[in-house]
Amino acid sequence: MNHTTQVPDRLPVRDRTGAATAAPPPDRSRARRRPSSEQWAAWAFLAPVTVYLALFYAYPLYRNLDLSLRDYTVRSFVQGDAPFTGLANYRIVFDDPTFAPALLHTAVFTAVCLLFQYAIGLALAVFFHQNFRLSATLRALFLVPWLLPLIVSASTWSWMLNSDSGIVNAALHAVGLGPVNWLTSPSWSLASVIIANIWIGVPFNLVVLYSGLQSIPAGLYEAAALDGAGPWRRFWSITFPLLRPVSAITLLLGLVYTLKVFDIIWIMTKGGPADSSTTFATWSYQLGFGNLLPAFGPGAAVGNLLVVAALVFGLVYLRVQRKQYAS
Repeated sequence: MNHTTQVPDRLPVRDRTGAATAAPPPDRSRARRRPSSEQWAAWAFLAPVTVYLALFYAYPLYRNLDLSLRDYTVRSFVQGDAPFTGLANYRIVFDDPTFAPALLHTAVFTAVCLLFQYAIGLALAVFFHQNFRLSATLRALFLVPWLLPLIVSASTWSWMLNSDSGIVNAALHAVGLGPVNWLTSPSWSLASVIIANIWIGVPFNLVVLYSGLQSIPAGLYEAAALDGAGPWRRFWSITFPLLRPVSAITLLLGLVYTLKVFDIIWIMTKGGPADSSTTFATWSYQLGFGNLLPAFGPGAAVGNLLVVAALVFGLVYLRVQRKQYAS
């Protein structure tokens, strides 16, 4: 007959009088709260990203918000004793006669650039998706505008659109048309910077949309062709619907980039003539750094309006994406 001996969970502990008392249970909650080695490793990997975001994103946004809520001058900007004014700088911006034209120019510049960049980029992506001869070489050549520094691209377009010695007016003269004051006419200055920005942004749309086309199964096109669907029918029934997620992120990134375009406009027209090509980005720079007496507060307020616009569109994108995944 086997006898088993049961070992108690907690051995008795004798006090000073010799009486046996039960040992206190181990503090399991404290053991559970102690982070494991995997958690420490995760925090170690997150630390550099967190520090980077805090230094180069969170702190500049905080400083820009602080600038827009105080009456900063050159002296107070250095000494840091600017008085708090609340929303006074925003009221100055809204009451400024430049606000309405700058808002209109920003909206037109952003909408037209996005439309043509996406349309041309999508057409080129579908064209190169045929994998014909020299397709890779031509795709690489189309990336040149995207790889060039913006100052080089803007300077090149300034020379091409020059009223006296530009190649564009020379081409117009060759076909019997008169010269156009692309950069010095209020009627054409905004169109000029739009054309230059479209040329620069098309390669980005081409690359992203082409990668999206690569993920569409080729069997869908073969099945549609067997059913008698033509090229246009295959595009509208297969290509365009399946590219919606990629198209959405392409348009969102293009929107954020286009809202803050400054280099091209400033190099080509400096927002003129007569503020005919002024956007929020160039106006913010003019207020903060373009005058002998800089208005740091109103300039920061205009910059915050751009941040809010980009944030609103980003939230709209996230909401639409959630509805699509939920359905």
